[in-house]
Amino acid sequence: MPPVTPYVPQRITVHLGAPSSDAANVTVAFPDYVKNVASSEIYPTWDESALRANIFAIVSFALNRVYTEFYRSRGYDFDITSSTAYDQAFVNGRSYFENISRLVDELFNDYLRRPGFVEPLAAKFCNGTTVTCDGLSQWGSQNLAQQGYNTTQILRSYYGDVETVLNAPIRGITSSYPGTPLRRGSTGPNVVVLQVALNRISQNYPAIPKISANDGVFGTRTEAAVKALQQIFGLTPDGIVGPATWNQIVRLYTAVTALSELRSQGQQFYSINWSPPNGLQVGDTGEKVRLLQYMLSILSSYIPEIPPLRIDGIYGQNTRAAVLSAQRRFGLPETGTVGAQTWDAIYDQYAGIENTVLRSGETFPGRNSQNRVSYARTSTQTQFPGRDLSVGSQDPIKQEVVR
Repeated sequence: MPPVTPYVPQRITVHLGAPSSDAANVTVAFPDYVKNVASSEIYPTWDESALRANIFAIVSFALNRVYTEFYRSRGYDFDITSSTAYDQAFVNGRSYFENISRLVDELFNDYLRRPGFVEPLAAKFCNGTTVTCDGLSQWGSQNLAQQGYNTTQILRSYYGDVETVLNAPIRGITSSYPGTPLRRGSTGPNVVVLQVALNRISQNYPAIPKISANDGVFGTRTEAAVKALQQIFGLTPDGIVGPATWNQIVRLYTAVTALSELRSQGQQFYSINWSPPNGLQVGDTGEKVRLLQYMLSILSSYIPEIPPLRIDGIYGQNTRAAVLSAQRRFGLPETGTVGAQTWDAIYDQYAGIENTVLRSGETFPGRNSQNRVSYARTSTQTQFPGRDLSVGSQDPIKQEVVR
């Protein structure tokens, strides 16, 4: 829901306390913010590979807060806090260590992200001694550096499959809000952003009707989805997306996709439209079929009646057999074709597993005739893990770093 292309802000506003505290705000140049945090969080005597790894984490986390409009979408007038309970240590007015300042000048517009995703990684970290977390251990990074690990290997050890974006564009902070309300008749990229977000939010709030196509045209279906969201969240149900509705959508989209969390679904912008297809049957091909097969493959690992199948984007007899089994299991007409009713039933079952298992870090037992489930990342539009999963596979975010 935030801007499609992340950027490095020229300046960042820091709240000198917890989010709701009556504390002052200070606005500083982004490189100075990173130098301050790095000088407050880590020791200048550490090995350079550890320092670089920590600076990557500091930059990425701060950029994630800016990109997701984490605080501003909630009505705050700042981008991040100085509270380590919520964000990163920032000591207003402190001096910087010379070697840390030099490294930050080199790295402040480089950040981490998951391959195929857009948003900067919410690269959480902790000291690793008095406090531990699901992220980088600061003292642990230094221990690895002393063992000869380079920056890439240190990041791999804590964040798994991430890549670095180098020399990201720099500009002043801008709101993702288009500047003027979106309403029936509006067209363009901002409407596509709106439609993608509404369809994803509707997975968690089924009362919001799905939009059949992310076509950039604000028509009756988009208006109906906006009105439903406004009614649910106590906004004026006029079907017009002004600042209040837009910010609510930003908050919800960030929450349901966990964009501000280390374990995130990832923001891919032009992602698969989760709305029901017009109808899928034998002979159909494409991303909708691939997504259907992916969900059925997940279900087959937990529902023995649904046979495993290959994810190839082709609606063949094996896919039809899996659909028939699902329809039989869910008490639906056994047609072997997938319309809105069957699609929603399969998705509802899949969503329960996705929310409770796929993001939990537990082993996920995919299988097919070779005891494997194949996932193909053929486009940045897919939601698939992008690798093969087999019995004993680890969570996707525990894989390797690419630099």
